[in-house]
Amino acid sequence: MTPGTERPLIWMSSSRRDVRGFPRQVRRDIGQALYAAQLGQSDPAAKPLKGFGGHAVVEIVADYGGNTWRAVYTARFEEAIYVLHAFQKKSKKGIATPKRDMDLIRQRLAEVERLHRERQNQNGHSKEETGQVREEQRKRLR
Repeated sequence: MTPGTERPLIWMSSSRRDVRGFPRQVRRDIGQALYAAQLGQSDPAAKPLKGFGGHAVVEIVADYGGNTWRAVYTARFEEAIYVLHAFQKKSKKGIATPKRDMDLIRQRLAEVERLHRERQNQNGHSKEETGQVREEQRKRLR
């Protein structure tokens, strides 16, 4: 990544809509941490999510009003920061991310990896074919 440039955010599935439903302060905290990631930096609220080997998947934890919200992203790929999932942690016992959320994160990460491979393979396509592939990708991300 070139210094001073920011990578775009790509919101997977409902993650953007989910963040928009969070309290204003939580949205601000998550937005600040995502912007730092776009610049290639790390925000203090961001830490590696256990179970994904190092910094492949990162979670942002935001506490507000006695509740905890999380946004999970990957910065593994040069082309973008992919926001995989956003949710309010409701469990009162333990700090572990619920299995349902972990399964969803794994599923969306697999989709990002597949999209990345498709982008890698696009280099040999014509402009028309590349446009068709991008449109297909946009449809899948909605």
